[in-house]
Amino acid sequence: MRSGGLVAFPTETFYGLGAHALDAAAVARVFQAKGRPAEKPLLVLVDSIPMVYLVAAAIPERASRLMGRYWPGPLTLVLPARSGLPSALTAGTDTIGVRLPGHAIARALVRAVASPVTAPSANPHGAPSPRTAEEVAASLGDAVDLILDAGPTAGGSPSTLVDLTGARARVLRAGAVTLEPDEIGGP
Repeated sequence: MRSGGLVAFPTETFYGLGAHALDAAAVARVFQAKGRPAEKPLLVLVDSIPMVYLVAAAIPERASRLMGRYWPGPLTLVLPARSGLPSALTAGTDTIGVRLPGHAIARALVRAVASPVTAPSANPHGAPSPRTAEEVAASLGDAVDLILDAGPTAGGSPSTLVDLTGARARVLRAGAVTLEPDEIGGP
């Protein structure tokens, strides 16, 4: 991954497709492998809250509260993006989705790369999200340089996606974490 490779790996929900998130060429490979539309940004995984600052310009107080309660876990927070990120990563939105995964292998991978790692599902755009390494191999084949097989993932709902960039927080995708309205309200 430090040299631009793509790695499929397990998360607490499905297998993800990882690339060094700060490497524009590696990010482009993710889009190519998945056939992902250029207007769809990629979320990234981090291994700690300090690593969030490599991709986010700021962490609002309400984001800190959610991180403290639900991280590590399947909660993706959309934050203001730090300038200088690969443009494909943010799809020109000036925002970045960030998550600290609950799966030990996903966290270990991010630690080993020592950088945020992309984490869309490891499948072609529009296809079902893969729960096994075999499903990844069947759907992405040679587009992936390595598959970390840790057996089947839990599946179920994807991560909950919450946009914290506006005056009011918005749940963009309901998922594995159920939030109460008062948890995302406020400054």
